Amino acid sequence: MQDNATEVTAAGIARLAGVGRAAVSNWRRRHADFPRPVGGTETSPAFALAEVEEWLRRHRKLAEVPLKERVWQQLAGHPDGPVTALVHAGCALLLIHDRPPVWLDISSGTDERLAALLPTALDEVLTPRVPGTARPGRTDRSRVNGQNPVNTQPAATPVTPVTPATPATQATPATPPTPALAIPTAPRLLPSVPLLRGVAELAADRGARPTFEFLLGRHLDANPRQYTLTPPDLAGLMAALAGTPATVLDPSCGTGALLRAVADRPDRRLHAQDSSPELAALTALRLALHTRAPVHAAAGDTLRADAYPGLRADAVLCHPPFNERNWGHDDLAYDPRWEYGFPARTESELAWVQHALARLRDGGTAVLLMPPAVASRRSGRRIRADLLRRGALRAVVALPAGAAPPYSVPLHLWVLRRPDRTHAQPELLLVDAGRFTAEGRGGPDWPGVRETVLDAWGAFDRDGGVEERPGVARSVPVIELLDDDVDLTPARRLPPSADTDGAGRLADVRARLDETLRLTAELAPPPAEPVPSAASGRLPLTTVGELARAGALVMRTGGHGGRARVPVLTDHDVLAGTAPSGTLPESEEEPVLTEPGDVVLPVLGGGAVARVVDDATAGAVLGRNLVLLRPDPAALDAWFLAGFLRGTANHRQASSYASTATRLDVRRLQLPRLAPDEQRRYGERFHALDAFERALREAGRLGEQLVRGMYDGLTDGTIAPD
Repeated sequence: MQDNATEVTAAGIARLAGVGRAAVSNWRRRHADFPRPVGGTETSPAFALAEVEEWLRRHRKLAEVPLKERVWQQLAGHPDGPVTALVHAGCALLLIHDRPPVWLDISSGTDERLAALLPTALDEVLTPRVPGTARPGRTDRSRVNGQNPVNTQPAATPVTPVTPATPATQATPATPPTPALAIPTAPRLLPSVPLLRGVAELAADRGARPTFEFLLGRHLDANPRQYTLTPPDLAGLMAALAGTPATVLDPSCGTGALLRAVADRPDRRLHAQDSSPELAALTALRLALHTRAPVHAAAGDTLRADAYPGLRADAVLCHPPFNERNWGHDDLAYDPRWEYGFPARTESELAWVQHALARLRDGGTAVLLMPPAVASRRSGRRIRADLLRRGALRAVVALPAGAAPPYSVPLHLWVLRRPDRTHAQPELLLVDAGRFTAEGRGGPDWPGVRETVLDAWGAFDRDGGVEERPGVARSVPVIELLDDDVDLTPARRLPPSADTDGAGRLADVRARLDETLRLTAELAPPPAEPVPSAASGRLPLTTVGELARAGALVMRTGGHGGRARVPVLTDHDVLAGTAPSGTLPESEEEPVLTEPGDVVLPVLGGGAVARVVDDATAGAVLGRNLVLLRPDPAALDAWFLAGFLRGTANHRQASSYASTATRLDVRRLQLPRLAPDEQRRYGERFHALDAFERALREAGRLGEQLVRGMYDGLTDGTIAPD
């Protein structure tokens, strides 16, 4: 069955052919037989994938579409949308993962036969793995009353019911929660059959689980503004703080990162809910592929229509939506979950805190990601005070900036425990991990954050207190916090860091600055000698594109993180001349790794910058908005190439301009045709200029550090004014 319904954009065509979008635009203008748009808009047209493939092969633009790229284009251009396609693909992958002989049997015939037999096969695999999955023609509403739709709770750990609220005390939800997954019918599956066959072929090479992670990661990466993600390192830290629970709930599951971090034991029972049906479905499939534990998943507004009112979980992990005004304040005034006070309309986060506590067993632990304002807003001080008095709030951890979106804000972690006993002298653990903020755009120093936070929490949880570490950690008696503000911001309650050798440290900075300034003076270029007018004839020029076609260099673009956690060279690192500092989401795409002698250029922003990769930078992943040029040493000198690519006039003629951005077309950059010996002469001079530029940057950095340290020392009394 030819997949004529799948559409692809110009960006997708460029990815298929391994060219830039400008090349696709040129093909459309120059070739009258280029496929006509079949959808999209005038500014972003869409084309039939099958027609595009045929045209590309006919014009020898590619020999064969890579399987993973074809599968992605089929998913992205699915007539029912990429999320529906991703859900269908996830269902098939779960069947392939759990019962490969069944898949081989039903996929051996026609597309119509596969679509007809697949629902029954999915019913057999999804029902035990994702209890409550709705079968075709049946709607499962058993979650509404907090019952487990399939008997998966062992008798040894029964769910303890709570007394349901009466209609007089709790508003009836307008939209009850529904099962996260519904087995698609044969007519719904038929358009997806070409995609499912491609997914199965990809899974045979990569495995079912990595294939789904690749497709999900590509979808999330293509729609960054639609989803708020929990980074894997943060999810791992939150899961570690929760310990080793048997039953775990995430009432705002998103893409399932938090539950995935704890889903490594088959005896665990996982419960997930999200207001977005598509996220609930993707989470259910993602978790089912990662664990043998039963995955209970529901779609619905957690605060207004809780899917698990009878649950008593060992742990709750939650990254709730921040600053929501329409969280149900007017509907839930008499809800029994508000044991610690009715949250104000502006305190949606405190509603999530109390929901988490209400779903815990006595002694159970909840870990929530919070915006820092929740620790100090006056509208929430009474609830914070009651959480402290009753021993429910056990720790507040200030994370470094860059830990999670919004990356400019240093978020907090709240660790709570449903009280199972009365504390004689309750204390609160305060931890500030802000010192692990990384310079530049890179994420925080996660190993340092994890070690500091878990060491402090482990000692506090074991001994009821922790040895004070100025500026880092302290256990504070609750009585000290119960003032008019009940401000729980760690930085305001921790003693400042003891810097016993501030003056000595600044003396070292001053010595390094003196040495750098001396080196800068030595590296300063000699006075420029003008070229005689008789010798200043115009050199014959070539372009990067021509050199690439001739094999003198290889051009690659970055943006894929790969499977391993490797430092990422970002456009900011290239512009600032710093070490690799970025991160990229893990993906099944092969990353581009830098090698010594590569030349790296940013393509956005308009700056005339090109950086030669040295031994210290080699091995990093090439980040987004960067192009890597790998010259053949026999044909091109790397420093000669980088130097001429930095020319301001060169960049100006190779750039295109939008209303708010400038983009560089690297293929149009020019450099002269010179013999290897002449290239090396230019390259040596460019290399010397680069060393001078680096020395200037280091001098500026040390100068700023010295000035900042002097201000701090004079104001805090560690340095005398004389």
